[in-house]
Amino acid sequence: MKTLIISVILLSGTLNCFESSLFAQGIKPAGAGNPASLAYNPYENYPLYKGTDLGVNYHRSETILKIWSPPAQEMKLKLYKTSTGNDLQEEISCRKDADGVWKAELKGDRKNIYYTFQAKINGKWNDENPDPYAKAVGVNGKRGQIIDLSETNPSGWEKDVSPPLKYHTDVILYELHIRDLSIAANSGIKNKGKFLGLTESGTKNSHGQSTGADHIAELGVTHVHLLPSFDFCSVDESKPDVPQFNWGYDPQNFNVPDGSYSSDPEDGKVRIGEYKKMVQSLHQKGLRVVMDVVYNHTGLTHNSNLDQLVPGYYYRQWEKDGKYSNASACSNETASDRAMFRKFIIESVTYWVREYHVDGFRFDLMAIHDMETMNEVAAALRAIDPSIIVYGEGWTAGDSPLPSAYRALKMNAKKMNGVAVFSDDIRDAIKGSVFDEKSTGFASGAKDMAESVKFGIVASGVHPQIDYSKVNYSKEPYTKNPDEVINYVSCHDNHTLYDKLKISRPDASEEDLLRMDKLANTIVLTSQGIPFLHAGVEMKRTKRGVENSYNKPDSINRIDWDWKYENRELVGYYKDLIALRKAHPAFRMQTNEMVQEHLVFLPVNDPQLIAYQLKNHANDDPWQQIIVVFNGAETTKNIVLPQGIWKAALQHYQFKNDGNSYSRTANIAPYSAMILYQE
Repeated sequence: MKTLIISVILLSGTLNCFESSLFAQGIKPAGAGNPASLAYNPYENYPLYKGTDLGVNYHRSETILKIWSPPAQEMKLKLYKTSTGNDLQEEISCRKDADGVWKAELKGDRKNIYYTFQAKINGKWNDENPDPYAKAVGVNGKRGQIIDLSETNPSGWEKDVSPPLKYHTDVILYELHIRDLSIAANSGIKNKGKFLGLTESGTKNSHGQSTGADHIAELGVTHVHLLPSFDFCSVDESKPDVPQFNWGYDPQNFNVPDGSYSSDPEDGKVRIGEYKKMVQSLHQKGLRVVMDVVYNHTGLTHNSNLDQLVPGYYYRQWEKDGKYSNASACSNETASDRAMFRKFIIESVTYWVREYHVDGFRFDLMAIHDMETMNEVAAALRAIDPSIIVYGEGWTAGDSPLPSAYRALKMNAKKMNGVAVFSDDIRDAIKGSVFDEKSTGFASGAKDMAESVKFGIVASGVHPQIDYSKVNYSKEPYTKNPDEVINYVSCHDNHTLYDKLKISRPDASEEDLLRMDKLANTIVLTSQGIPFLHAGVEMKRTKRGVENSYNKPDSINRIDWDWKYENRELVGYYKDLIALRKAHPAFRMQTNEMVQEHLVFLPVNDPQLIAYQLKNHANDDPWQQIIVVFNGAETTKNIVLPQGIWKAALQHYQFKNDGNSYSRTANIAPYSAMILYQE
């Protein structure tokens, strides 16, 4: 990977065309001196259409199609019998309406036919494309489809409800790629690599253990975070029998599920119905569904449906030369600060909630978007359901014309409402930097990361015992309350947790690597804030040392379900750890004031030891007092305890109370955690 050097940046991830994570922060771009405006916008005279009916409006007696394209001189609507064939049935000249909108009216029932729009701009006919608002498309997303959405609802859809959720700090996220879950031969899942794979129950590995969605529900997490599952470019849907893989960070049609995960990508209705069935099935298992969304760029640039219909408008440009900017490191960045694209994003996420019953959104490279857009997104979603969760990467992959003061950056998290940001502070403090595979973190023996871990424990907020000058990246708190931060140590980006530990500590025994693994996510799952787990981490998932697997084969990316048997003790540890968090609200406080009142760090005077107390029935916890201790050293440590008799909830890597109690001191094993309590 080529290193990008910019003054005042935060480096945090893997850089590639589809999932960029060279995270720039706090950069003041050229031309950003005017605080009264956002980014350069040569299209500010384009009219704003305030209606909510762009795209296809189907009725049995007629279908009305509308497309926004102020610069178009003419607009054609073309109707086809199939999604790819040379079978044009009709060509219709659209009528220009008010506010830059073109309109076509089709009499009679036109259900199931395919369509494209074609705009004439500056005397030239651009490519045919479905409209950006398309709700159904055929194979590879090249043509839209007119459908009756009610026909895509699975049986009982009207009774589908999301599992209950009281507070966002009750959330436990599990990040999953749809294909990874089921593609292995030992998954026991019939619909391999498909939406329907997540609907199957009773699936087993070769040792008779549960797999797939049953395993996820059994683990105890609350939300399944699905890597991009809208229509993306990089997988050829017309070749379903050819092994193909991509994470999907190259969006094409934002309001349609991707056909490669459906049983029939030719018929636009099938992918919609199967996506809904997946959501319904996960809800029935007690799991909510989060969509990973990529509104910050498109897979195609000048050939995208956005740029072919309204050239330039949806993308940011540099004022100096008019060239498209590239804060995504994928050739373009979208312009959320322009009214019609902000409107598009808001209408898109609310559509996924209403039509697909989605429960949350993770925004890729969220800082490419402006804060006003993210605040409006969160407000619109809260108006539908306050329990919907919104979070994202508080960084960009490069410079942007959008001034940093307006970006949805991690450091601007306090200016957003109902939007959480990922903490790279705690991530790299626990396991070592993602940009230096040989670096270590607190859990793997580093002696200079304790303060950064403590910063994560208090959910990156204000706490009188944190020395912010010693925090690895952020030198000041950036959250108002714990539900504004996502704590994690691994995700689809970069090495898996096990691979990172193994590469950075080649001298460590397998037993010690396992201890480090447990310690890492014990910190995450007992910290204030919202915990996030990478799928398979509970069974020591490996990608064979491959760091950037966005387009690697299934042999690298798939979950090998026999890992569950081979690492059954570790799986049990994760289940018990999750159960502990869910049983004890002291680990899930809702306000920074509660954290400051009830969480006190104990004096240890050891750079490889962290200890804190959760006091006085924190957050109405049934335990009156709780002590949590982390030992990141290779040797046993001793800690002086506050007065009283303390019972053990976690000791010697086991969640078993064998009757041991402690009064004045306790020994903490190497690379481990201890949790003590008083009732």
